[in-house]
Amino acid sequence: HYKAGYEIVYTPHLGKAALWDVSGHLDFYREYMYAPMDIDGQEYFVKPMNCPFHIEIYKSAVRSYRDLPMRLAEMGTVYRYERSGVLHGLLRLRGFTQDDAHIFCRPDQVEEEVIRAVDFGIHYLRLFGFDDYLLCLSTRPEKYVGSIEEWDRATEALQQAIQVSGLEHEVDEGGGVFYGPKIDIHVRDPIGRSWQLTTVQFDFNLSERFDLAFIGQDGHQHRPYMVHRALLGSLERFLGVLIEHYAGAFPLWLAPVQVVLIPIADRHVEHARRVVSELEAAGLRVEVDERSERMQAKIRDAQLQKVPYMLVMGDKEVEAQAVAVRLRSGQDLGTMSVSAFVSRAVDEVRQRAAP
Repeated sequence: HYKAGYEIVYTPHLGKAALWDVSGHLDFYREYMYAPMDIDGQEYFVKPMNCPFHIEIYKSAVRSYRDLPMRLAEMGTVYRYERSGVLHGLLRLRGFTQDDAHIFCRPDQVEEEVIRAVDFGIHYLRLFGFDDYLLCLSTRPEKYVGSIEEWDRATEALQQAIQVSGLEHEVDEGGGVFYGPKIDIHVRDPIGRSWQLTTVQFDFNLSERFDLAFIGQDGHQHRPYMVHRALLGSLERFLGVLIEHYAGAFPLWLAPVQVVLIPIADRHVEHARRVVSELEAAGLRVEVDERSERMQAKIRDAQLQKVPYMLVMGDKEVEAQAVAVRLRSGQDLGTMSVSAFVSRAVDEVRQRAAP
């Protein structure tokens, strides 16, 4: 994010009712907001979105055309009152964290910023191994703010951005948010379900409602546009989709535990601990199974947990200062020196190889 020109910010979890009134959330999003709370005679709501706070940051100083685009990003937790019938594990929650960002830009910068945001999202999806995804352009819903002319102009800007990207897309008529049209990127899980992750939303409305301005080259005030952007969307949903995508068998670089060391007997534990030090020094995530269980039981448990590598060590391995390497697939790679295994694992992590 820093390389892409974003500033990382942090905002409160509560906002006064007046803030959500100006933003339009109380009029257009109230059914998804939690009940208000009274604090010292003021009505507060837990935030369903981060955007009004980012707008307040923008408004904290006079902005020039030279300051734009201004990109504010936040790992922001939001709270939405989803009906109990639609809640679904990690995939649909009432409280979740977004890799959220808002880009304030001049009208002539909108198309480039949308393209950058879409490319950024696709980069992340490919990085995590997703290659089955679809772009979806969502247009004006039944409940909306702004004029039809503004919506048409905003939708055309998103269409142009998609055309420039050269990617295939579908149109979801009426699927936009109340403040503007959007581009969503949906990925499919192994059983064919579609999940929306990346979203890029054009917003001409909140700039107007909050009376945002920048000083143009002509010395006069002009209205900026906003682009709302989340790359992975809800991190909890993304994690759920990621688990489904790999069926829990993460590639080595993603696996929470990358290597399990399995000493055959208590006398081999000391060797295992020495090996742990070497692996951890190389940046690998390692555990030692010191339970008083049979070796085959330990191997089976590690396979069930889908740990990529199991390093078994008995008398031969201790004497040779080596490890016997097994994969979660059951394949036996034989005995190798600790340094050889470290080199193999580090190289695999560096290449982000798929399982």
